[in-house]
Amino acid sequence: MAELIFNLLCALVDGARTFLTPFIQKVFVDPLAGKQLEKKPVCIFQMEHYASVRGEHVNPVFEASKDDPPHYDDGFSGNGYSNAEHRDLRPSVVSAFGHNTLDRAPNIDFYRNAGSVSGHRAIRPSLQELHDMFQKVSVNLSPATELGSVLPPEEKGGFVKFGWIKGVLVRCMLNIWGVMLFIRLSWVFGQAGAGLGVVIVLLSIVVTSVTCLSMSAICTNGVVRGGGAYYLISRSLGPEFGGSIGLIFAFANAVAVAMYVVGFAETVVDLLEENNAIMVDQQNDIRIVGCITVVLLLGISVAGMEWEAKAQIFLLIILLVAIANVFIGTVIPATKDKNSKGFFNYHESIISENFLPEFRDGETFFSVFAIFFPAATGILAGANISGDLKDPQAALPKGTLLAIFITGITYLGVALSATVVRDATGNLNDTIVEGMSCNFSAACDFGYDFSACATKKCSFGLMNNFQVMTMVSGFGPLIIAGTFSATLSSALASLVSAPKVFQALCKDNIYQGLKFFAKGHGKNNEPIRGYVLTFIIAVAFILIAELNTIAPIISNFFLASYALINFSCFHASYAKSPGWRPAYKYYNMWLSLFGALLCCVVMFVINWWAALLTYGIELLLYIYVTVKKPDVNWGSSTQAVTFISAVNNTLVLSGVDEHVKNFRPQCIVLTGAPKTRPALLDLAHSLTKNYGLCITCEIFIVRGSRTDKLQELNTNLESHQAWLRSNKRKAFYAAVASDSLRNGSLSFLQAAGLGRLKPNTLMIGFKRDWRAAGAAAIQGYVGILHDAFDFEYGTVVLRISQGLDISHVIKANGKLTFSKYSKMLCLTCTFLLSGPATLPQSAEMAKVNQRLVDASTQFQKKIGKGTIDVWWLFDDGGLTLLLPYILTTRKKWKDCKLRVFIAGQPGRIQQDKEEMESLLKKFRIKYAEISVVSDVSVRPSSESMKVFEDMIEPFRLHEGTKEMAQAESLRKDSPWKISDAELETFEEKTNLQIRLNELLQESSRAAKLIIVSMPIARKESVPDHLYMAWLDILTKNLPPTLLIRGNHKSVLTFYS
Repeated sequence: MAELIFNLLCALVDGARTFLTPFIQKVFVDPLAGKQLEKKPVCIFQMEHYASVRGEHVNPVFEASKDDPPHYDDGFSGNGYSNAEHRDLRPSVVSAFGHNTLDRAPNIDFYRNAGSVSGHRAIRPSLQELHDMFQKVSVNLSPATELGSVLPPEEKGGFVKFGWIKGVLVRCMLNIWGVMLFIRLSWVFGQAGAGLGVVIVLLSIVVTSVTCLSMSAICTNGVVRGGGAYYLISRSLGPEFGGSIGLIFAFANAVAVAMYVVGFAETVVDLLEENNAIMVDQQNDIRIVGCITVVLLLGISVAGMEWEAKAQIFLLIILLVAIANVFIGTVIPATKDKNSKGFFNYHESIISENFLPEFRDGETFFSVFAIFFPAATGILAGANISGDLKDPQAALPKGTLLAIFITGITYLGVALSATVVRDATGNLNDTIVEGMSCNFSAACDFGYDFSACATKKCSFGLMNNFQVMTMVSGFGPLIIAGTFSATLSSALASLVSAPKVFQALCKDNIYQGLKFFAKGHGKNNEPIRGYVLTFIIAVAFILIAELNTIAPIISNFFLASYALINFSCFHASYAKSPGWRPAYKYYNMWLSLFGALLCCVVMFVINWWAALLTYGIELLLYIYVTVKKPDVNWGSSTQAVTFISAVNNTLVLSGVDEHVKNFRPQCIVLTGAPKTRPALLDLAHSLTKNYGLCITCEIFIVRGSRTDKLQELNTNLESHQAWLRSNKRKAFYAAVASDSLRNGSLSFLQAAGLGRLKPNTLMIGFKRDWRAAGAAAIQGYVGILHDAFDFEYGTVVLRISQGLDISHVIKANGKLTFSKYSKMLCLTCTFLLSGPATLPQSAEMAKVNQRLVDASTQFQKKIGKGTIDVWWLFDDGGLTLLLPYILTTRKKWKDCKLRVFIAGQPGRIQQDKEEMESLLKKFRIKYAEISVVSDVSVRPSSESMKVFEDMIEPFRLHEGTKEMAQAESLRKDSPWKISDAELETFEEKTNLQIRLNELLQESSRAAKLIIVSMPIARKESVPDHLYMAWLDILTKNLPPTLLIRGNHKSVLTFYS
């Protein structure tokens, strides 16, 4: 229902706009101004087809327009292409170098964004085009074609763009010369005195000037689009800060409309009161006049920016005449009537009396400052319509600084502390008669006694009459016109600013629920819906009908905005990013920081609870945006500072020696594409999350030309990292192209990491198909384990009976997530099993895939109550014990208890158990049970031996049953096979693995996870296939099992 009413209001406003525009054109607009520019034909040579698709980073409800923020759609995938981008072959051209070349000379069009308004974007040749291929094509092309241009968007005429005077200077002066100039400035100087009154004005000027310097630096550091303060802050500090302050700033501008309109209404009601024409009562009349006024202002605003700008010029002329009228009035000899109201022209005695403060009615310096400060908040009036400026970078600094200077001088000059006393009765008879003493005020020096004001409330003087300037001026009606002009122009500027800022915020889709307000109308993309919302907010605050109540509300909001603008400049300067190159040089990072702190201090001294409320709202909005993580990347200074901090911290770590207490698992995980082995990734993530580094690694095997593999590698870098991020896996993705799996992993083992952020543990899945694989594949796999031991890595091998690789499942089901695929697979299985009996193979395959997916995703769920059985058979430095302990600290594993199994001798089982209990107690590792296994050395059963013998049978030489020549020939042809001598040499170790599997079957069959000390094979001694058989028989028919071998350096300590 509410949305229906809102849409109806929008339709009514749009209709009013349609109705008013022709009328305003006839009355205010030069007939030539409405003519559209004649479209001229443009000759474009299209050299390539270019489609920008941002893959997983598309914001589906982002609405493109001319005021959109920069959209950086160049892919950083190494080859210059985004994932779905296609580029046709580019012909070579004759360049300034005198020969055919694909290379292009530097040109500004190469650096434009896709939606650039100032010119169309050209696309330079990619590195792959220059490096990988060359086809000579003789083509006569124009210079424009040599740029490799894409078709520009169709030009549209009729856009209204303002220069620095009309768009910034005039707008800022009108907004600063607001309601306070004519109806509150005299009251401010009456309360604070001339001395502190000047301090109030100067303090406001300091705050706004420092903010303007910071704003100038930010807005000259690149193209500025629409959105004003929101745009500047969001593109500098990021969407979190920009989104929170943008909403507050837009709301503050909407409330400012109410403040200025109430100031206008006060003046109108005073006139009605003087003429005995009050409609209801004073307060209700302010509400009535205010509501009527804001409706008229809304009509002017929705008619378009051009009409609004022309109205501003008209109001400025009136305002300048009114200000001049005040100065003239102060030197015209005062009449008796004006004397009775406290005006005596310039006199030293009056300025002396009014120099010191005289706070009344509970006012203080900061409460008076809070009421005056909104008069200085118009400095962002030009920035708020930055999208409608011809050259925002040049216009904003020049226009805003000049506006601050002119208005500051005006405020100090117009102050009437030297001409008007604080209290006056307005009674012509309150004169001093002969023989009568008078010392109430400086008026006594001029024959007037206003001592009656000490006992009763007077109606005139600086403290009592808000219309002092009308009385002082040379011609009173001009001041009334100036008051109307100042209040209406400021209200009009705020009424335009608030929707523009709000529309820019909604277009970025930071708050998805507000996307309704992003839509614009007409040639200037006017935010009609934003106008209606601003109108509703303004009317709500107009109903308060108290100017002194409304003003402090927006003071804190504006100060918070100014604080963040200053902090944005400081932060960008502090980050020292190469991209921070503002054209405006007259700023200082420490001055900006001072400005930010000053704004914060002033907020709290004005009203501490309002400041806390402002920052509380901002914090809540910041948290909301942070949690929602809007899919935008504006290259903020926050990213730059994060990078600097990371580099500096890494360098600091590099200068610190490693200590056992600070050991943490930092893993290289050979997952391939991260999504293809989820169980391995999930377990690694459980071990390293908030503890250490996790790098998921993929090796692209290159056969012949590596071009295709390199393109696939570069393309996958960003997409796989995005997949990790979207699945909340705190890990990095890395990839290499190599001629073999072992050489690729060798690259990771040697070069992965940075400083102390260097991996120390290798995680790899068990090669389940080792018996079907070729000898080279087995040699490569075992070689990886040997390399890990050589480089002193801890080594972890995960085995799950169903397997780890689900790439074929993902390939068959596209981008389905594991949970969605699991549900779909259940339905498929049900259909196949209940369907015709002609599909037994498909049903069986569905069952296999179901079991595989369930096993692969088991570590994504909370693990139920059970045990993690740790078979700590060999002291490897403690890694075999530390990793399961880390798992028990995780939320998913917290219901699992540790059971520790150790090997012991039959005669000292109790002693071995007590020693282990003592050691675990010193390590402060909780356990549920310690078991001493004393029959490890018992010979395995014949059934287990038979299983092992069958396992290795295809890989044995059996040279003992053959003649010597035949045996030598077999050994030469298959050197990787297991000889009888080797089998005999390692018989005890073989029996140990078989026996351990029997013990594991007996004691740990029900465990949620089994951890076993991993056997080591001596290089050039144990055949690769025999070693694989050891690992296979050791972990056969068991729950998920981790084989762990540390690098035999202590990772546990009991010292403090």
